[in-house]
Amino acid sequence: MLTLESRVTVPGLTGAEITTFLSECTDAGYQQWWPGVHLHLHSLTAGGGAHLGDEIFMDEFIGTRRLRMTAVVVEAEPGRKIMWQMKKGIRLPAWLTIEVVDHPGSVDVRHTITAGWAGAGRVLDPLLRLYFSPSFAAAMDKHVHTEFPLIRDRLHAATD
Repeated sequence: MLTLESRVTVPGLTGAEITTFLSECTDAGYQQWWPGVHLHLHSLTAGGGAHLGDEIFMDEFIGTRRLRMTAVVVEAEPGRKIMWQMKKGIRLPAWLTIEVVDHPGSVDVRHTITAGWAGAGRVLDPLLRLYFSPSFAAAMDKHVHTEFPLIRDRLHAATD
């Protein structure tokens, strides 16, 4: 199992603002969040309550690498957590989890990518390290530390 984790504290933002924005995002809103880097984030299909089962399409740059993916919302706790499972025709053994914890005047964000197989399939895990290389991990960490302060600025600019 491979795990890439980034943590950032963002003053002036709440967990509910993050989970609501990500659950209800449109391409236009995503592009405004980080122009030129965030390209698409929109729902492909609607699932059940709390967005469980929603399929989303995400397209963005992580450093110089362009990531395009379809994912399914497999966990959603408004104001606390969203977990997407990557999908390429079938669900893949890869998840993106965003967990948020509110504090007075700020929110802690934990952004985790987990990938790998259970059982005998785990012999394939070393192949994942080719994709999730140290340079990709560094680019992802930098991306997370940039994007969440930007979400605060984007959401609050609309109300200021």
